[in-house]
Amino acid sequence: MTLLDKLKILVTGAGGQLGQELVALSVKPDIEITGFSRGELDVTKPDQCRKVITSYMPDVVIHCAAYTQVDQAEAEPDQAYRVNAYGTWNAVIAAEQIGARFVYISTDYVFDGKAKVPYRESDRPNPQSVYGKSKLAGEQFVMSISSRYFIVRTSWVYGMYGANFVKTMLKLAEERDVIKVVHDQIGSPTYTLDLARFLLNLVKTDYYGIWHASNSGICSRYEFAKAIFEEKGLNVKVEPCETADFPRTAPRPSYSVLDHVAIRERGFEPFRPWREALCDFMQLL
Repeated sequence: MTLLDKLKILVTGAGGQLGQELVALSVKPDIEITGFSRGELDVTKPDQCRKVITSYMPDVVIHCAAYTQVDQAEAEPDQAYRVNAYGTWNAVIAAEQIGARFVYISTDYVFDGKAKVPYRESDRPNPQSVYGKSKLAGEQFVMSISSRYFIVRTSWVYGMYGANFVKTMLKLAEERDVIKVVHDQIGSPTYTLDLARFLLNLVKTDYYGIWHASNSGICSRYEFAKAIFEEKGLNVKVEPCETADFPRTAPRPSYSVLDHVAIRERGFEPFRPWREALCDFMQLL
């Protein structure tokens, strides 16, 4: 791996789940991380984007800012594209102008979920939702503009900051004794702490391109929920149900497991098993 002597990292969307994790991460003295929330850096404003990024002059921009309201995106596609596609356009142009490496955080939703085996980085995307399509548009802008980019697709993200599936399940457990959770959506939960640590290792290299990054192993949403309650020692009955029983505005991929080909080929340490990561996280709550 080619290491830089000093890394100066700018994080967009620092108020979100992953952004907050990155900024809170204790790092070595040779890494400086500065986060900008939407109030400080609105990626939909080209002039502000360029001004903040060129003023800070980072070596790396980790672009976490995103529109993530999956169902709401169906009703307001223009806003989803404004942030996920054109906001990315603004950020990557500013980064490219100063020669900064660019990390774009993408999603399993760029795939249609019809596969039977884990999606490789080289597989053809086919998003079914506005959210997925807008995130893929962001990927395409990054590839067409940046000369040094990392597109990192991840899935089922949870952590200490922001709203996520784990926190939703724990909240529901306070309100009811029986919870129905879909068993026909299969994926890999990803702990933001593990993802953040991986990103800091990745940006020290020149291994540009598309990466799939999630905790090891797979489960259904139903199995994930059961594990959450078991790790927390809660006596909650979880009943499996079909996605069709709880229709949502936006379609969800029924199978969105990501294959970590790039991680294996480039000699990175695989992410730890999702259950092990969940266990560690639950001890913090």
